[in-house]
Amino acid sequence: MRLAPLHAIETTGLLTIKLFGSVGHFLLLFRNVLILSLTPPFRRRLILQQMEFIGNQSFKIIIISGFFIGAVFSLQIGTIFTIFGAEGLIGAVNAKALSRELSPLMTGFLISGRAGAAITAEIATMKVNEQIDAMEAMAVNPISYLVVPRFVASTVMIPILVGIFNFAGQLGAIIVGIFIFDVDLAVFFEKFKNMVDLSDILRGLEKALIFGIIIALLACQFGLKASGGAKGVGEATTNCVVTTLLTLLAVDFFITYIQITW
Repeated sequence: MRLAPLHAIETTGLLTIKLFGSVGHFLLLFRNVLILSLTPPFRRRLILQQMEFIGNQSFKIIIISGFFIGAVFSLQIGTIFTIFGAEGLIGAVNAKALSRELSPLMTGFLISGRAGAAITAEIATMKVNEQIDAMEAMAVNPISYLVVPRFVASTVMIPILVGIFNFAGQLGAIIVGIFIFDVDLAVFFEKFKNMVDLSDILRGLEKALIFGIIIALLACQFGLKASGGAKGVGEATTNCVVTTLLTLLAVDFFITYIQITW
């Protein structure tokens, strides 16, 4: 019978090797995608199709989610600020939290659950049906044809969606501040102007850009590695969403630490 400590060490070692292997595969894919993004042919039609899928088709869910997250956050902090008579700060604090943290992270979660899962399922289906092998047989690079358009579209559209999320969230804060906490509109915007600056928005957009890269590459990576028929497609999709969410949380921590300390 295998000793428990030895089994734990073996399991930890295997997981570590698998983790580093996945990270290495991700970085190699990133390098190849960057090179192919700058190399003809430039598949503009495919890029526009993916921009429409990732961006336009996510517009409604981003607007609705942003509005209610901004409203709920304002409601929570407003109850605290009321104790100190600082209701006028609701808009400024909400905007700062949204632009720096909530908007990029929540947008990343929503896009990875909607577009990321769909991308993985689509590419995984092509993989198990040997369509990708057929592409290679016809001298079509699957990375250039499948991954690059999704990479470019995600990198461009997610920062735009984060900006829309910011706007919708601040609209929710305005409604909560005015109609629930009776904040004067002029005071609301004055505090907003004094406390929120361009650097707050830019830091959120920096996160959005990195999140867009991560979501697209992980979705494609899991799709390209899929095997085992319909079951493999389902497993690849589930693993992609879980891995992406955890990765975004971890990367968000490190980016925030760098932004605060530098």
